Amino acid sequence: MTTAHALEVVRPAGLPPGLALRAALRDLYAHSWRFFLLDAALSVCLVPLAVAGFWAPPAWLLLLVGGPLAAALAHCAVVTATTGELRLGEALTGLRRHWRRGLFLGAVFAGGTGLGGYAVAFYGGRGVLVLAVLAVYLLLALLVVQLVLWPLAVGGPDRPLRRVLEDALRTVLARPLQALALTLALVLVNLLGLALAVVPFLTLTIAYSFLAAAHFALPVEATD
Repeated sequence: MTTAHALEVVRPAGLPPGLALRAALRDLYAHSWRFFLLDAALSVCLVPLAVAGFWAPPAWLLLLVGGPLAAALAHCAVVTATTGELRLGEALTGLRRHWRRGLFLGAVFAGGTGLGGYAVAFYGGRGVLVLAVLAVYLLLALLVVQLVLWPLAVGGPDRPLRRVLEDALRTVLARPLQALALTLALVLVNLLGLALAVVPFLTLTIAYSFLAAAHFALPVEATD
């Protein structure tokens, strides 16, 4: 049964946060060199653009190419979580299948994060703490939904994106505390990765996050 077909059937929820994190660690260990190469390729494409943006802000617009690349990495994570196997060729398969969704989801995430960060800085700098805190909560909600949305979007490529978003919202609303706990755990993991390496992608934290999200969001049968 394909992943896309599995998502069309009513299935039990995915793994709870603790089990999802452990399953992701197991998968990452089993395919560490493959995910290392994929994360390295992502960083080589995006880090120079991020750095260049400090001198030429329009360069940050080119970071939108990160959406399709992230979708390819998410596809590899979903394949690994659902089959236990991974070939490097899956990255090209994922890029070909999901580049449009990746571009759209990446743009939404980048735009939402940028606006949210600006709102926090704007209201916080003017002492309007209520609105600054509200902006923080909205940013966190965006992260929670995105965490579930990406694996569902690439796991069901034939489903309309509107229905995928509905599935993601239902998943989050059905397990809000678990979704929040996993999101905070992965934020901490990525912050630790940033502290331990100049280029956080090379610490494999992004791949680990996608793997954990796949195990959390996809039905249990799909990831066994």
